[in-house]
Amino acid sequence: MNTIERGRFITLEGSEGVGKSTLLPEVRKLLVARGVNVCCTREPGGTPLGEQLREVLLGTSEPMAAKAELLLMFASRAQHIESVIEPALAKGQWVLCDRFTDASFAYQGAGRQLGFDRIEIIEQWVQEGLTPDVTLLLDATRETSNARTQKRRSLDRIESEGEDFFAGVRNAYLERASKFPERIRVLNANEDFDSVRSSMQNVLNPLLAQWINEPASC
Repeated sequence: MNTIERGRFITLEGSEGVGKSTLLPEVRKLLVARGVNVCCTREPGGTPLGEQLREVLLGTSEPMAAKAELLLMFASRAQHIESVIEPALAKGQWVLCDRFTDASFAYQGAGRQLGFDRIEIIEQWVQEGLTPDVTLLLDATRETSNARTQKRRSLDRIESEGEDFFAGVRNAYLERASKFPERIRVLNANEDFDSVRSSMQNVLNPLLAQWINEPASC
């Protein structure tokens, strides 16, 4: 009796204005070209409940306690995992997600200065061992990301935070990349889009060759 091989879980991470939303369709295109059945999703969001929580998290004008923000993020994530991510992986689909738990460590742990210990506890409870197979971290200087963000028509509640907040976010992301170098691969998002796309391909192609049992190119 044939068993279905579990899908792979790929996440994109980075601060505001680094180009995740632009790169994600290119990642999907690369996977589809290799015959992969891809489920694209995002956090916060990804489910009807998650999208409602996203509206609260990003759109509310009421001051929100940092702990409330963290718990709402994980509430959305718990629903996301149970309703979308785990069922897709179990069916052999590959899940491509715009942000996951690394963002909670960066934004709430560092940006909101909640620290990492409690987040690790909630992570273990909610995810029960689920972690991405690979994470593409798009990293850019604040000058680059800020210039790109300012081109947007309007900024949401988190995008409107100050320089100290985003300095903490970026540093936390890079610290996690140093802590988990095999999983988190840093892409230089200061470069033009073609260069970032090429860097993404250089990271993923060897992994795809291994995961899909294709011969690696010389």
